[in-house]
Amino acid sequence: MNKKKIEALISLLDDSHNEVFNAVEQELLKCQVEIVPLLEHAWEQSVDELFQLRIENIIHQIQFKNIRDELAIWIENGATDLLYGAYLVSKYRFPGLDYSWVENQINELRKDIWFELSEKQTSMEKVKVINHIMFDVYKFSRNNINILAVENNYISEVFLTKKGNPISLSVIYSVVCQRLGIPVYGVNLPRNFILAYLDVGESSANLMTNLEVMFYINPINKGAVLGRREIEFFLKQQRIQPSPSYFLPCKSNEEIVKRMFSNLLYAFETSEEIDKVKEISELISIFKNVY
Repeated sequence: MNKKKIEALISLLDDSHNEVFNAVEQELLKCQVEIVPLLEHAWEQSVDELFQLRIENIIHQIQFKNIRDELAIWIENGATDLLYGAYLVSKYRFPGLDYSWVENQINELRKDIWFELSEKQTSMEKVKVINHIMFDVYKFSRNNINILAVENNYISEVFLTKKGNPISLSVIYSVVCQRLGIPVYGVNLPRNFILAYLDVGESSANLMTNLEVMFYINPINKGAVLGRREIEFFLKQQRIQPSPSYFLPCKSNEEIVKRMFSNLLYAFETSEEIDKVKEISELISIFKNVY
């Protein structure tokens, strides 16, 4: 649809006849996210509240469809980039967010850690370096004021505020490690989310078939190193029946991103934001083969 036709349709959004408005709305909703700037410009040029409200609703529907489609494509293509999946969670709240900005934040952190690493360091020594840069230099920490805040799940907000929850801090930590060639992966622990440092020997070729966890890392406690006994104690304390999956890395990035969306769902349910609950539930439904 060309620009002039789109602008003509937009000009009809203030029509008082519902039949006309409904027809125009349906035509605009067929368009891709690229028409949003035209809609935003029309909103800025108007003082009609009904016209503005209609535009806001259309923009939101188009942007939501865009995120839904991108998420489906990410999953369909193997969900290989965890950072991109986390970015899509943020994009639900910030549709104009640029992925390159998120990547730049990760790359800056990775670069500063890389300068302090050496091949002679042991696994524990590498973790100490990562913890120092991430928690002492960059000041990342748990959001103790409101651990259930929606913003804790938006990785873009975590980079800005340096405050997050177990899963958002774990995603940043693990993505940086993996880009440095350090085998650190997320563990989907109930009521928490931690990381596992894997012993992969000389090669990571059999990473997901011959798993051996050297130790665990707890990002919300400044990267404290844990053993299996601490995980067992935590489960017992929380009265959670142990499962092998609570001690092993997640089987896929989909599992991690689904958990992030599930956290959002819980937050919106708690605040009784029904429309957002419906939308997040729709996004979660895309993860058909993830439990």
